[in-house]
Amino acid sequence: MNFLSRQLPSILAKPIQDNLHVTDGELGLIGGLYFALFYCCISIPVGWLADKTSRSRILAAACAVWSVATMCCGLAATYPLFVIAYMAVGFGEAGGVPPSYSIITDYFPTGKRGTALGLFNLGPGLGATMGIAFGAAIAAAFSWRDSFICLGAIGLFAALGVLVLVREPVRGGLDRLHDQSALGKAGFRQTFFMFFSRPPLVVVALACGATQFITYGLSNFTVLFLMREKGMVLKQIAVYYALVVLVGMGGSMFVSGRFIDRFTRISKQAYAIIPATSLTLSVPFYLCFLSAPSWRIALLFLAATIFLNYFYLSSAVTFVQEEVRPDQRVMSGALLLLVMNFIGLGLGPTFVGSMSDLFHRSHPHNSLQLALYALAPFYLVAILLFVKLARILRNHSPAVGE
Repeated sequence: MNFLSRQLPSILAKPIQDNLHVTDGELGLIGGLYFALFYCCISIPVGWLADKTSRSRILAAACAVWSVATMCCGLAATYPLFVIAYMAVGFGEAGGVPPSYSIITDYFPTGKRGTALGLFNLGPGLGATMGIAFGAAIAAAFSWRDSFICLGAIGLFAALGVLVLVREPVRGGLDRLHDQSALGKAGFRQTFFMFFSRPPLVVVALACGATQFITYGLSNFTVLFLMREKGMVLKQIAVYYALVVLVGMGGSMFVSGRFIDRFTRISKQAYAIIPATSLTLSVPFYLCFLSAPSWRIALLFLAATIFLNYFYLSSAVTFVQEEVRPDQRVMSGALLLLVMNFIGLGLGPTFVGSMSDLFHRSHPHNSLQLALYALAPFYLVAILLFVKLARILRNHSPAVGE
């Protein structure tokens, strides 16, 4: 439900643009810099609070807040009001994801956490698929505003479900005994300086930020690109693009989690080598997607691109959760997302939207295609950062838990 709410502006970009009269650059700011700035302000106190109190209650409260905010997006009459409402959806990332990472890590022992977190990370794929299918279908039948209101209301039931079904596990209950002996009540400053003083944690956060610069820059404009420059309509988006996201993102999360559990038993370098390899393989598929002559061919290449683009997430989340103390997991997860989202979510869509506005002056019919081409060099940045992480981990090649 979190990812569904966040994806609706990109899925319904065309009708939102037509109704609120916004440019590609303004659209990029909605899902990029504005959202990320609010998230940066709220994530640290929410992460600190979740490390001190009930993570499941924080999760339920966040779900309720982002659901109401999603409904408010549908009621917004102007661009500034839409921006304010959408920024509040940032509670989903700040109060939903880090506590969930910590809860799941305490549900499963070392050696199974990669698969467990990979299964949890099916959520973005399922959420994006539902957002595309139901959001586009409701918008096609009624209006884009009805999509926000209806799908936001469903999230309120999810908040109640969290309160009833998600139990609060013992912090560090499945960790090794000598890890548990260090368990305490870590303060904000202690966790903050611990995270940013350890090179592996800093580099993995930067590598993920560079990767998300690509993934968010692409995902926030994919529907608009397919509709405006490849000729798709909302009804086709609701079926075919939804299937591509479900197979591509969902398959990536599941497969990458299994890979992480299997290969990190051999070497910790797998946390870096797996995403570096997948991103390298993704580049030709991405370029073919942009240059495909029809939307049908483009979707085939897009499915492969999405599948390979998301191997980094399960790897990075599992690595961070394994590397820190149990009482620092929520805060560390929040810091990871803080860096990732400020770089990737804050700057990626903003960059693509700005470049599209720039290219529109000379290439009005394919400005968005050229803007998405400009994302390609950032693949190299992300790959090199994961390679650097692999080198840092070289002296720690035994698997985590041995």
